[in-house]
Amino acid sequence: MSDTLNNLSPLDGRYREKTKNTRANFSESALIKARLISEIHWLDYFLTNFKSELKDPITSKKIHDLSETIPDSLILKVKDIEKTTNHDVKAVELALVDEFNHSEEVQSLIHIFLTSEDINSLSYALMLKKSHTDILAWVHDIILALEALAIDTKGIAMMARTHGQPASPTTLGKEINVFATRLKKEYNSLSKAKFYAKWGGATANYNPHIVAYPDENWVMHSKEFLKNLDVDLTVVSTQIEPHDYMSEIFHNIIRINNILIDLTRDIWTYISLDYFSLKMNKNEVGSSTMPHKVNPIDFENAEGNIGLSNALLSHLAEKLPVSRLQRDLSDSTVLRNIGSAFGYLEIAVQSALKGIEKLEANEKTITNDLIDRYELLTEALQSFLRLEGKKDGYDLVKQLSRGQKLDHATYLEAVDKLIDNEDYKTILRELTPLEYIGMAAKLAEE
Repeated sequence: MSDTLNNLSPLDGRYREKTKNTRANFSESALIKARLISEIHWLDYFLTNFKSELKDPITSKKIHDLSETIPDSLILKVKDIEKTTNHDVKAVELALVDEFNHSEEVQSLIHIFLTSEDINSLSYALMLKKSHTDILAWVHDIILALEALAIDTKGIAMMARTHGQPASPTTLGKEINVFATRLKKEYNSLSKAKFYAKWGGATANYNPHIVAYPDENWVMHSKEFLKNLDVDLTVVSTQIEPHDYMSEIFHNIIRINNILIDLTRDIWTYISLDYFSLKMNKNEVGSSTMPHKVNPIDFENAEGNIGLSNALLSHLAEKLPVSRLQRDLSDSTVLRNIGSAFGYLEIAVQSALKGIEKLEANEKTITNDLIDRYELLTEALQSFLRLEGKKDGYDLVKQLSRGQKLDHATYLEAVDKLIDNEDYKTILRELTPLEYIGMAAKLAEE
């Protein structure tokens, strides 16, 4: 039996092939690697600035090699040591000490002036930076797919629905572009995200630093060190970085997810109205008993997984900025679930893109809904009555049309009866529901 059949989470089981990026960024292996990188870079910085005489060729080469590639054997060594220490960051330190067994002086400086949370805060910042790049790419792909669909369908006049009821016509492309435009706004916001770490020792006051090197500017050193890794310093903190920046990022992604849920539900509804057909895969089965069915499963899968992503992101965003006094460990176990939140999103994006690629607009069905639906022109009719100065224009049209369908003949009769201005009459007589789309086709390209 395949090992994946015994996995508790579908992220590593059923959807294993769909979560490659997130597992590469947030697996246990990725966390250990990020911690090792954090330790190595700090050792390099400290030696360069305070103990340069210890940077002999062997030490320099070892630092360079580990900075370039963390071998799997070292990651496995960390996990083996952790069985004894029962402390994951201490295990990283001890594993690195073994790597520098040529020099006891260098070994003694590994993890100098640091607390485990310094390493953790930087490690998660580095991991989030990688996933941030991936998420931006995923959102960008969806934006491009929606923009292409919007352009293809920009001129297809469609009956809008507000409160689920027939409303003034729009175009299919414009309504698709609404989602692309909303996503672009959130994409731009997410692209500006910054990543933070704290780097001041046990309670972030640089206590041992000042005792050992009282004349050094340790805030400047911390900023300089973190800048090399494209991470900003949280200057004032408790033992833990307060995670406010994470909360901001997660709320940004939640808004993106909410837009995607809105999209998947609308597309699902359009499919149910036969406004879209789905390109068929002859080998797929739509129902165990109804062979004719082609189900919108990609959009349903996307909706479900986005919901799971949001549930985790909401908890992360609310929980992580809250800690008792100078620290407690409740954030530690929660942080390990960031990967799950992003993993569900990774699955959802793939499903949404796959679904969008299958869509084919049924222009005939869409436009048929507008044929002889002249009650959809009552907005224009009452507007011209207002232009004529008739303050009761809205009520006049409401009495004629509310809850009713108007055919062409009844509509023309209403125009002749209610409108006095001949120019207005000409405009309204020539108007059809298919043509009453305003700037929708242009807005599909905005």
